[in-house]
Amino acid sequence: MALLTLHEAKAQLNLTDNEDDEELTAYIEAIGPVIERFIGPVEPRQVTETHEAPGVRILFLRTPPALELTALEPLVTGGTGYDVAALVLDGATGAVRRADGGRFLGPLRVTYQAGRPDIPATVNLAARMLVQHLWRTQNAGRGPVLAGGDDYSVSEPVPGFGYAVPNRVLQLLGPYRLAPGVA
Repeated sequence: MALLTLHEAKAQLNLTDNEDDEELTAYIEAIGPVIERFIGPVEPRQVTETHEAPGVRILFLRTPPALELTALEPLVTGGTGYDVAALVLDGATGAVRRADGGRFLGPLRVTYQAGRPDIPATVNLAARMLVQHLWRTQNAGRGPVLAGGDDYSVSEPVPGFGYAVPNRVLQLLGPYRLAPGVA
């Protein structure tokens, strides 16, 4: 499962030959972190992180959305470990609770799968449009004319990305955006 394939990007750009494949592949690889900055991991991956957890009832994973908990292990000898079958995971927020309502005692090493079970079509479309926008900035006047004058306008710089992310991409990602304070 890929956020955007070379074939999809070429279709978006109306490219039919292989002349630009290497350069276009670099663009495809570069947009993943940009998209994930707004919506969290897309392609599933294993994440391991430590949490102090001094008697808390809820652990908040740092890389939501989360698909599955793999392990909660103590970081110190003699510490408390937890059976993941006895835990409740809210994948969208990354909140982990004990099913019995108890508290976590840390420090803990948490291992889990972050990402999405599938890539929503809207997110794939946003990725296509972002590649198209970035491609246009590098390749203006070369190859087929890509429709849209103001379609790719960026009225406000996006923190951390300047004017690299057009408004239409942000609007498509809107329903999948991380909650404030999660990034």
